Formats: sequence, structure tokens, C-alpha cells
Amino acid sequence: MLAFVAAVLFVIAFVIHATETSTEMVFSATSLMLVGLALLAVHSAGVGSGWSPRGRGRRR
Repeated sequence: MLAFVAAVLFVIAFVIHATETSTEMVFSATSLMLVGLALLAVHSAGVGSGWSPRGRGRRR
């Protein structure tokens, strides 16, 4: 799920950069790309993947 959010942020950042739209400094293409990279890093670490080894017992 976090990877999809990161992909959407990358698309928005690309559109802002490609159209040379002037935005606020907090909402710039660079800041959106950095947030997207942070989300990809968190996703690669396994957060938000939905898989949890705990709570699944063995069948008897």
C-alpha cells in the first residue's frame, strides 16, 4: 500500500516538474519526491506489507 502512495506522489511530482508549475516551497516537486522515497524505504523495510508472522499458530 505504501508503494502505491509513493507511486502517486512520484507522478504528482513529475507533473509539477514537467509543467514547471510554481507551488509553495513545502509542496514542491523535490519535497514530494523525498516523501515518496521515504515511503518506498518504509515499504522495503516491511512496514505496511500486511504480513505478520505472529498470531498464526500451527495447525494441529
